[in-house]
Amino acid sequence: MWKATRRNFLIKTGAGLGLALGLGWIGKKAIRGFFVEQADKGTLVQFSTDTEPQYWFEVQKDNTILFHSPKIEMGQGVFSALAQIVAEELEVSINQIKVVHSATSHGPIDPNTTGGSDSISSTFSQLSMLAASMREMLRERAVTLLGISLSNLSAQNGYVIGQGKKLSYAQIVAQTSEWSLPDTEPTLKKPEKYQVIGKALPRVDLVAKVKAEPIFGIDATFPGMVYAAVVRSPYFGAVRGVVNAQEASKSLGVIRVVEQPEFVAVLAKSRYEALMAKEKLQIAWTSPTPLLQQKEVNDTVQIGKGDLTVVQENGDVTGLEDNEGNIKLEFHTPLGAHAQMEPNGVAAYYKDGKVVVKMSTQSVKNTRNEIAEATGIRAEDIDIQPTFMGGGFGRRLYTPHAYEAVVLSQEIGLPVHVLFEREQEFQNGYLRPPTHHKLSAKLNNGKIEAIEHQIASGDVAFGSSLVPSFAPTVLGADFGAWRGGLFHYENIANSSVKYWRCQLPFFTSWWRGLGLMANSFAIESFVDELAKKAKQDPISFRIAHIKPDERGQRLIGVLKEVQKISGFGQKVLPEGHAMGVACATDVNTPVAQVAEVKLENGAIKVLKVYCVIDPGLVINPDGVKAQCEGAISMGLSASMFEELNIEDGKVTPNQYLQYQMAQIRDIPDIEVSILSTGDAPRGVGEPPMGPIAPAIANAVATLTGTRMTKMPFKQYQFT
Repeated sequence: MWKATRRNFLIKTGAGLGLALGLGWIGKKAIRGFFVEQADKGTLVQFSTDTEPQYWFEVQKDNTILFHSPKIEMGQGVFSALAQIVAEELEVSINQIKVVHSATSHGPIDPNTTGGSDSISSTFSQLSMLAASMREMLRERAVTLLGISLSNLSAQNGYVIGQGKKLSYAQIVAQTSEWSLPDTEPTLKKPEKYQVIGKALPRVDLVAKVKAEPIFGIDATFPGMVYAAVVRSPYFGAVRGVVNAQEASKSLGVIRVVEQPEFVAVLAKSRYEALMAKEKLQIAWTSPTPLLQQKEVNDTVQIGKGDLTVVQENGDVTGLEDNEGNIKLEFHTPLGAHAQMEPNGVAAYYKDGKVVVKMSTQSVKNTRNEIAEATGIRAEDIDIQPTFMGGGFGRRLYTPHAYEAVVLSQEIGLPVHVLFEREQEFQNGYLRPPTHHKLSAKLNNGKIEAIEHQIASGDVAFGSSLVPSFAPTVLGADFGAWRGGLFHYENIANSSVKYWRCQLPFFTSWWRGLGLMANSFAIESFVDELAKKAKQDPISFRIAHIKPDERGQRLIGVLKEVQKISGFGQKVLPEGHAMGVACATDVNTPVAQVAEVKLENGAIKVLKVYCVIDPGLVINPDGVKAQCEGAISMGLSASMFEELNIEDGKVTPNQYLQYQMAQIRDIPDIEVSILSTGDAPRGVGEPPMGPIAPAIANAVATLTGTRMTKMPFKQYQFT
């Protein structure tokens, strides 16, 4: 049983459990102006006020520490970084810590999601305090057990040691039945005293993954499990009519065809048999007339259409867009897919009023609540057991297949596995929305006197089950759509950012970095054009417009460092090569990048990318570098190659083979340099997505004189 104690800590003990320690969650309230400011800085803002224990770990009998992570490992290295934080303050070696995903039945339930680049920044202070408190509780118990004063006892490598005596944490736990927190709050280590944090330690899940031991959603299983092939709408807006399942029901291996209001599914002994039988279903679909086409999408997402909200306004920009003498550019980005390696999979087993769900999800709590609401099963009787993920990128925040698997298991009394087919991932998941941008500016004596950014976008956060339905009314602008769209050039007296909400007749939502890539492409390309008009060096021009406060100094720092390591504007490049620079500040993490390009058979070839990031306190530098390399590769792929269109109500292309993405030969050499200012970690996973597209575009503009204003860049051919 959890025992409430001062400072919102929770202690749990029990037979075979050892000692478990948790920390309650304190929510925050938000209003529109405050939310815009905090969201832009990457500060965690809560809609929830849960008091469920947020983080906890257990001392095991073998003196290892079992850490139940509320954050999901999807390749970003969060298990390793969190383990380093725990090891640092708990005074154990990294090898003593075993990290597992927290299940809703016995571990902490994350009130947020694994996303938004906040897995480390949002947990660091609480987890550090929790580990330090457990360490001090163990030391205080050792006073009695060893008969040595607290001042003569120290914690080292999972032992409390003093005057030639020692007890392991497990030995202390075995001899203790009652626990209480120390009278004084434990003192956390200063960064200069860190022994584990800041080290490039191997990932804690590396060996297991090399041995193919971890379970992903596609692998999840139960004894006696059967497989479902779910029929989903083949067109946007299509309505299902009469279902003829006679032929499908006779197919080899078929157990049953289940028809629900929301879906139809074929259940069979194997996935192959289920898929083959599904093709024999005869379903009458009523589709909208006419069917949706890409032109309608393009016409919908336009500046001047939809609902307008002013997101940022300083000074006066009246008439800026209308004055013919001012500088203006428009930018467009297309629909995009997540295209994650592993399709979404789930296994569910309903029995005696309770259900166990094994799946890859970025939103454990929301998935549990959606199942409870749809089925009537009590939330406390739903055990979500998260698996590893083969890529997330926001796609696993949407989990209707979990509900489908539970309903099917209820129907037949057996465990059921449901897997999104690849075509369904494209057609029936959700997409990165297209965007349209208009930027206008006035220069005066080589400086920006006034600037305006107008953003038109399909929904990102709005419409998602993760965001309350009142959000559009309270917040006005979709914070996902304008992410990255505010001006970090705060040394401009007159600036404005306006957002046009353009609602599309299909689901668009979360994608890595949300609107960061599209907005950074528009702003940083435009700023580079302004620097050329002002006849100034692009880096010096940017620095002149950055407010020299603490946040601005960090942005200036990454710009200067990327110029230093790349030789931008100083190094003599081979003939036919050019460099471009861009920067972004996202979740309070500044990033600057320089891209070096050339033309190869009339197409753009990115040769090298230099990246400088300042994520504050670095937990694991290898992890930071890997995240930068991954974000740059994904951003390059999206900006250079990726594009979806709508034809006759369907997404096209809908397969990997046709959906062009960057291949190994397209990925440049990437050099990452890390600056570290401050004593707290900030986000890493998404900020490097911002500068890559404009850095490439700015390099191409320098090389060819052509300003690319539309993504993907593959549409541009040069002679």
